[in-house]
Amino acid sequence: MTEMMTSFNRSVSFKRSASLGRRAPSVTSPRVRRLSWVSRKFHVLVVIGSLISFIIAIGCGYLFLLPSFSQAFHDYDTSKFNGTFSSCNVFNGSWVQDDSYPLYNATECPFVEQGFNCLGNGRNDKDYLRWRWKPKTCDILRFKVRNVLEKFRNKRVVFVGDSMSRTQWESLICLLMTGVENKTSVYEMNGNKITKQIRFLGVRFSSFNFTIEFFRSVFLVQQGWMPKHAPKRVKSTLKLDKLDNISTHWINSDVLIFNTGQWWVPGKLFETGCYFQVGNSLKLGMPILTAFRTALGTWASWVEKNINTNRTQVFFRTFEPSHWGDQTRRICNVTQNPLSEARGRDQSLFSDTVLEVVKNMKVPITVLHITSMSALRSDAHVGNWSDSPFTPDCSHWCLPGVPDVWNEIILSYLLTD
Repeated sequence: MTEMMTSFNRSVSFKRSASLGRRAPSVTSPRVRRLSWVSRKFHVLVVIGSLISFIIAIGCGYLFLLPSFSQAFHDYDTSKFNGTFSSCNVFNGSWVQDDSYPLYNATECPFVEQGFNCLGNGRNDKDYLRWRWKPKTCDILRFKVRNVLEKFRNKRVVFVGDSMSRTQWESLICLLMTGVENKTSVYEMNGNKITKQIRFLGVRFSSFNFTIEFFRSVFLVQQGWMPKHAPKRVKSTLKLDKLDNISTHWINSDVLIFNTGQWWVPGKLFETGCYFQVGNSLKLGMPILTAFRTALGTWASWVEKNINTNRTQVFFRTFEPSHWGDQTRRICNVTQNPLSEARGRDQSLFSDTVLEVVKNMKVPITVLHITSMSALRSDAHVGNWSDSPFTPDCSHWCLPGVPDVWNEIILSYLLTD
């Protein structure tokens, strides 16, 4: 500041008036006195102007830094979003290290399956817990859990899908439990233990009067017994033109999140004797991708007919890639850090089909296109740290982990739009 004032004074100082080679008169003339008065007045104005400039500079700096301070003191802030969160391609970004993660302790959350609690099952490295997804053109801002709990008050959140959906369901419950003081006020509605065998699981947050529910529907469409006069190899069918018979329970929810894909493979279908059916007609030669497209068409028609999208916000999460090293030998190599390249796992015909079907729907659906971002996380799978250590797992994810980020994205949509 002193150097600034010195520079200003030097640049605007007046030189005393004197004749060339002559000494200035000892008696100051009225004109000189006027110049001296003007010089002092100008000097004062310069000082005042410099102070004003300094105050303005400080103010601008404060305004520039204010969002950072705001974000530091408030977990959730929508000020960075121009318009809606959906205007940003949140799925185009990268994983960055962040020591504020993980968002919860799986051992302290009673709704995490033992098989997904990798640290509790002996995993020693913790690097996989400290990665945050950073979109290129926006941020997934940290939310206040209390805000989310209030947002869900008197509401019903429903997940529908396979075990990946159940993992995401568990993740959301654990995230929100960090904001609940009385942990016993959160409980499974039927007293059930979290397990893959049960088709319905519902956790109630009684202090806020809302539920987070999971319905196991791995194909979304109905599975039926072998039709009469079917070939011996047919043990069961997928009725591609009929949505799952438990679909009536999905109606009247406030948030509805679908996924499917992991079971649409020959090992879960043809090798078990399960083939496709439309109406009363068996489709023995129908390719899996064609059947998948037909089933999604049935799902889309059901949503358009049964779901009031003025009340219910509908999401569809795309295919989540696995990281098996060898599909034949089932080798699972869990890396210590995320991959730098997706190595083709960011491409999925299932995901492309979801995007195509949703694009042609008459009602608004938000696609959670998590395929690419998840393709890089070869470090975050269960691996050998499940409750069955002799059965490696490069499909499911450790908790805390990648499903937490999927939920952060959903919450960003719900809280900013």
